[in-house]
Amino acid sequence: MKAKIIIAGGIVFLLLTWWAVIDISKKDFGSIITKALWGFTAMIPFLGPLIYFAIGYRKGKKIVPNS
Repeated sequence: MKAKIIIAGGIVFLLLTWWAVIDISKKDFGSIITKALWGFTAMIPFLGPLIYFAIGYRKGKKIVPNS
């Protein structure tokens, strides 16, 4: 039973990490260094995605493709 809970929690945090990294790749943070720092932050196990979604999510602007 405990193993199932741990595996489920791991999957949730893995999905959050992927979501954060994909979101970071689609946004402009003003500089490549800032973008890289948010990327590294998102990769910190367990806390990284939570920090990104709490603080960094609103800082980036969506990149609009030129038509």
